Amino acid sequence: MSACPDGRCDGSGFVFDEEARKAYACSCRPQRLARKRAAAVAGRIPKRYREVSFDREPLPSIERSNPEVVREVRAYVRNIDENLAAGRGIWFTGDVGTGKTTLAMLISKAAMEANHTVAIYSLPRLLSILRETYDDDAQFSLTQFIDMLCSVELLHIDDVGAEQTSDWVLEQLYTIFNTRYEDGKAVLLTTNLVGPDGADGTHPAPELKRQIGERTVSRIWEMCGDPQFLFGSDRRLEQQFELPATAARTPTPDPFPDDFATGYGRPRNAP
Repeated sequence: MSACPDGRCDGSGFVFDEEARKAYACSCRPQRLARKRAAAVAGRIPKRYREVSFDREPLPSIERSNPEVVREVRAYVRNIDENLAAGRGIWFTGDVGTGKTTLAMLISKAAMEANHTVAIYSLPRLLSILRETYDDDAQFSLTQFIDMLCSVELLHIDDVGAEQTSDWVLEQLYTIFNTRYEDGKAVLLTTNLVGPDGADGTHPAPELKRQIGERTVSRIWEMCGDPQFLFGSDRRLEQQFELPATAARTPTPDPFPDDFATGYGRPRNAP
């Protein structure tokens, strides 16, 4: 049982009035209930990203290619408590393999280490879970699950835009983001559907608007500000198809040296 942050109760969430022989809800109880709801959807850092840090690859390589973005991430992590308290989010965009998910996982890890509640989902997985709430044996109803998603201090959604859109998808996404917007809760997102310049000449994310809805994009922009653009090649492909180092050049043997008697294969004399 954790201690009362207000120093009023014994950690139970209730204050007992000895004289009236009655228990009253402590001022910390709403926060305790919110953390309990959040615990049901609390995320874990995937194994691949558990050791991510500013000092380990691929972060140094990402920083060389995108120093301004990593500078923003350092500042966000350094002030993680203030950012989450203010509901200030952050999001990343760029081509596949440029480091969006790595930077997002670094932030989620920092939030967890600072004892904040975090839920981590890829958007296709999140939508799959939302659909499963309609099953007869579902653990939670749709409303209950969305309430839990909106209880965590940081909601991390990866691959926004990597799903088949429909009216139902647009409705659920707007409900989640709008609720967090109204409650002042931060979101952390990655997507490859935002470009530096709008293809329609009026908005930098026309494809993202079509995929998740204009109202939802508007909420994200207000909660996170301008997206952090990552540039570079696909690091996953570079690692998968990394070529061996070029061998050192050696002189080409001359099969017919000027002085044949000294032996076959002597390096060719310079002209």
